[in-house]
Amino acid sequence: MFDYKPDASLDTPERYRQLCGAADALTQSESDAVANMANVAALIWEFVPDLNWAGFYRIGENADGAEELVLGPFVGRPACIRIPIGAGVCGAAVSEAKTQLVEDVHAFPGHIACDAASRSEVVVPVIRDGKVIAVIDLDSPEPARFTQEDAEGVERLAALLSARI
Repeated sequence: MFDYKPDASLDTPERYRQLCGAADALTQSESDAVANMANVAALIWEFVPDLNWAGFYRIGENADGAEELVLGPFVGRPACIRIPIGAGVCGAAVSEAKTQLVEDVHAFPGHIACDAASRSEVVVPVIRDGKVIAVIDLDSPEPARFTQEDAEGVERLAALLSARI
């Protein structure tokens, strides 16, 4: 049985160090990408406070064969299933291949409101062999919830997972 419960008094860097350690332990010997994403989404939910959504969007194809983001494992309210590359915060993370740290999602051009309660967001691309294969998406109902330390912590998590999802 796994019991990953961080100490509430941890500072942000230590919280993400422990999150990455737990993710490493859970995913290192598992080859199934969906299982790994599901467990990591649950870990994020346990380790990162003040979230209303945490999970993954994977690169997939639409009916015409064009790449788009497709909903992956997550914790939170039901979400948008498909997001065009370049659309919204998640699509921007893919098209720019860089982290999006958004203090106010309502001020983000083209924001896609899957959950009206979301106010801030951090989205980190998962890159393998120079290509974005997925994004890790964290949403919060609090404005400006995420800091550069959060972004860096999720970037370390994405690097760890790049060969495991």
